[in-house]
Amino acid sequence: MMNRMGGVNEIDELSTPYALTADQMAAYQQNGYVKLKDVFSPALLATYGAQITRVVQERNTQHLPLAERGTYAKAFLQITNLWEHDAIVKEFVMAKRLGQIAAQLMQVRGVRLYHDQALFKEPGGGFTPWHADQYYWPMSNDNTVTAWIPLQPVPLAMGPLAFCIGSQHLLANRDVAISDESEQKISRSLKDYPKDETAYALGEVSFHAGWTFHRAGPNNTDQMRGVMTVIYMEDGMKVAEPKNQSQQNDWARWLPGAQV
Repeated sequence: MMNRMGGVNEIDELSTPYALTADQMAAYQQNGYVKLKDVFSPALLATYGAQITRVVQERNTQHLPLAERGTYAKAFLQITNLWEHDAIVKEFVMAKRLGQIAAQLMQVRGVRLYHDQALFKEPGGGFTPWHADQYYWPMSNDNTVTAWIPLQPVPLAMGPLAFCIGSQHLLANRDVAISDESEQKISRSLKDYPKDETAYALGEVSFHAGWTFHRAGPNNTDQMRGVMTVIYMEDGMKVAEPKNQSQQNDWARWLPGAQV
């Protein structure tokens, strides 16, 4: 178990509300995402980022060279539900600050954790194809959101998350899993829509809706792009009948015992 560098101050920061502005909340509703500055301090990210990285290294089972992997495996190392395996990471994932932001942005009374996942794009790692997260989730409504939390600054060369502005309302290609096919088909369908691909400062966190189309470029640096994500659903969310095998798998893994 890690000894915290700051302890009490970091716990306070995780539980202190973040002051969202009316413009930020309106931007999320209109655009399907919002990027927020200074959600976490550099000190907190250094502490929890080190532990998240340690757990990722311990639980990673992908050891093939990048050249021998397919597109999805080249995009990132993916480790899910770190909170189940480490008490310190659990503090971060369960941060009241993140949950408060998620609830306010979605304009709901409360949220529940769906699951977390670390997405570590290795040096030389490939692009992340266009996709929408909610393709994978057997949810009865659209009140879902992902917090995308870089553990270091993410310049353009490192592959920051890019969004198609307002795409949460588009119905085309919601049935396509993340793949080379999704990159091609969704890219064509979004060609006339505005995009936002900008760097992330340290402490900046984005929140994107479940049906917002997004992607990331390759990591053309010599450093790991460490990102922690936390996925929320509206409190009281009902399970929907799975529409694909991925939703069936998610139901079994993240919602055991829940009934449609």
